[in-house]
Amino acid sequence: MPDPWQESDVPRGAAYDRRFDELASAGVDVHGEAALVDSYGPGPVLDAGCGTGRVAMELSRRGHVVVGVDVDPAMLDAARAKAPGLSWVEGDLTDPDFDPGRTFDTVVMAGNVLIFVPPGTEGRAIANAARWLVPGGRLVTGYSIRPGGFGPPAHDALAARSGLALEDRWSTWDRRPFAPPGRYAVSVHRREA
Repeated sequence: MPDPWQESDVPRGAAYDRRFDELASAGVDVHGEAALVDSYGPGPVLDAGCGTGRVAMELSRRGHVVVGVDVDPAMLDAARAKAPGLSWVEGDLTDPDFDPGRTFDTVVMAGNVLIFVPPGTEGRAIANAARWLVPGGRLVTGYSIRPGGFGPPAHDALAARSGLALEDRWSTWDRRPFAPPGRYAVSVHRREA
């Protein structure tokens, strides 16, 4: 099965962080994901596909208990080096046996996580996220939309199968309106109580 993450040319570790450091130096707000998640006032958050920990660390700075999970050990090494006091777990979001050890008010999948899992496993990642949420908890995702690729209609159908209902959708993390077909989707699905 193809693995879009392993086959991608996305920089890893410190090279990945440099991109966001450069954006921040240029005055770009690089914490839109954390700001959106924080606006829902969640308790514990699972940063699923946490990469080098940028979102998890900002959520922690804002007062949230956060666990970061990623399948890529190089990305986790960078996260651990920057924030050794946070909980970083190596795990595959599509593995039905993976258990982060607790439930969460919010699971956030920023950074194109759902288009980097192997094709056909998006439903497993969404089902796992639903399983890790408390009743009423939210799955917050953001990903690029490409013609013929994974997008909101498939996402909503897979979420519904896992007991999640669409609550909000935008085209950016700062809540600009979404209009199909769109190039990017930020979606909030809520687990039924």
